[in-house]
Amino acid sequence: MLKFILKRLLAMIPTLAVISFLIFVIIQLPPGDYLTNQIDELRASGEAASIAKIEFLRTEFSLDKPFFERYLIWVGAWPGPHGFDGLLQGNWGWSFEYDKPVADVVGPSLPLTVILNFATVLFVYIVSFPIGIYSATRQYSWGDYGFTLIGYLGLAVPNFLLGLILLYLANHWFGISVGGLMDPQYTDAPWSFAKVLSVLQHLIVPTIVIGTAGTAGMIRRLRANLLDELNRQYVVTARAKGLSETRLLAKYPLRMALNPFIADIGHLIPSLVSGSVIVSVVLNLPTVGPVLLDALRSLDQFLAAFILMFVALLTVVGMLVSDLLLGLLDPRIRLGGKVRQ
Repeated sequence: MLKFILKRLLAMIPTLAVISFLIFVIIQLPPGDYLTNQIDELRASGEAASIAKIEFLRTEFSLDKPFFERYLIWVGAWPGPHGFDGLLQGNWGWSFEYDKPVADVVGPSLPLTVILNFATVLFVYIVSFPIGIYSATRQYSWGDYGFTLIGYLGLAVPNFLLGLILLYLANHWFGISVGGLMDPQYTDAPWSFAKVLSVLQHLIVPTIVIGTAGTAGMIRRLRANLLDELNRQYVVTARAKGLSETRLLAKYPLRMALNPFIADIGHLIPSLVSGSVIVSVVLNLPTVGPVLLDALRSLDQFLAAFILMFVALLTVVGMLVSDLLLGLLDPRIRLGGKVRQ
């Protein structure tokens, strides 16, 4: 198992390297950049002094260098104007839109984004796991039809509309403030038990809203996988030998059906981040989604590139977690399909 873990950890390094290069290529595809747009606007208004300052910023942040050199400087593998000072050294770049380091722009949003995504993944799996098993073991029952209907509604109803409805109900019934991930008085306050409690209260609505579509999909996937396993010959044989239904379900078909269910952890995280951008705007959530949207609009390259790299890191970590869980669940995976005599 240790060898399996080391192989997965080492595989993360080239994966992140390739992802960083692709992100940098995609960010560079639109013509011009933030400073180019600013120069065009200043030239139209005749502000020569400001143009000189922006030209200085272009040189300061190596935007006048060739493409590959800019990439190596960004990741910290090539000395820039101030030596080695890139992602590998903890320098996330400069946000031209906000006129301050990227770390200062996204710093408060990163932990809240991780907390929200972690809570949403837990919600998706905690809800979908028992419902998927129930629907598969009681196929075509009233409960199965009911959960199927709820799942289709979860897929059909727009997230922002569901968010607005739940915001109203949470405020009207429970007195939770509308929007945000905490009460307004805790926004700039240091972390305390009261602030943590406020965050937990405000996590309920966005977790349900963002996780609804993923939960519905997971239920259908687990139900289909488990139904396929329940119809196999080894289940019939185990049942004929007198094995109880509960023990039979837990020992054989459920373990086999869980493989694709667990493998979806890594794929779920990027879909949650990308699918929560509109929800974050509607619910006024201080996550990186709205910041990424603004950065892409304004061509704020360093800010957009770092957020995309952060999402990629979450995805790779999610894939690592799913690989480790699959290795524990199914020995064939960690042994590479080898059969020991």
